[in-house]
Amino acid sequence: MTFANHLWLPTPADFTLLPNDVHIWRINLEQPESSLEKLALSLSEDELVRANRFYFSEHRQRFIAGRGSLRTILGGYLGVTAKEVQFDYEPRGKPFLASKFADSGLAFNLSHSQNLALCAVSKNRQLGIDLECIRPLSDLESLAHRFFLPREYELVRSLPDEEKSSVFFRYWTCKEAYLKATGEGIAQLEQVEISLTTTQPAKLLTQPDWSLLELVPANNYVAALAVLGFGWDLHCWEYGG
Repeated sequence: MTFANHLWLPTPADFTLLPNDVHIWRINLEQPESSLEKLALSLSEDELVRANRFYFSEHRQRFIAGRGSLRTILGGYLGVTAKEVQFDYEPRGKPFLASKFADSGLAFNLSHSQNLALCAVSKNRQLGIDLECIRPLSDLESLAHRFFLPREYELVRSLPDEEKSSVFFRYWTCKEAYLKATGEGIAQLEQVEISLTTTQPAKLLTQPDWSLLELVPANNYVAALAVLGFGWDLHCWEYGG
């Protein structure tokens, strides 16, 4: 598949977000212990409780790295410390900024897979982002049959084995990005229609007033960004703490 290359720039000194800007942050979740300790200090009590529920230390560390980085990024836009950032949650668990930050108009979405995370940020625009590490799935075709539309399932099923996984996860991230933007659950995956081929980027057919962008943020990863409306400017940043 051919996609435009995105240049991941170093963390800017000034977190300026213009009305037509969409920023994507690439976050390495493999952090040294010293960085994890610093990030953990920014978490709220409920976030620390959630972190400690993870059975495996690597999952706990990834959560701390992801949520702590998110707080640091949002704090940069809001002009507050990471610790001062406060969240509320939608019924399905999606976080959004607490009412004290409502005037900022800041919208964000975070996705992580394995050791990588992506955070999308905009101003007064609904958006969602999804990231997946391409990996073998023993039940790939049955999942495609359950969650994809017939035409989408047939495309996946018709591909050579070496191409099935990448196309499956491209469909999945495109659908999930849109559903995360709207706050709907995974049960609606089969309601989201995506048009793509092995050589052409995806298009969101379900809602013509939404734009969809596919990204390849690292080797063996695929991602998708769904944004309400058009005419926005993309900036990609490498999170540096």
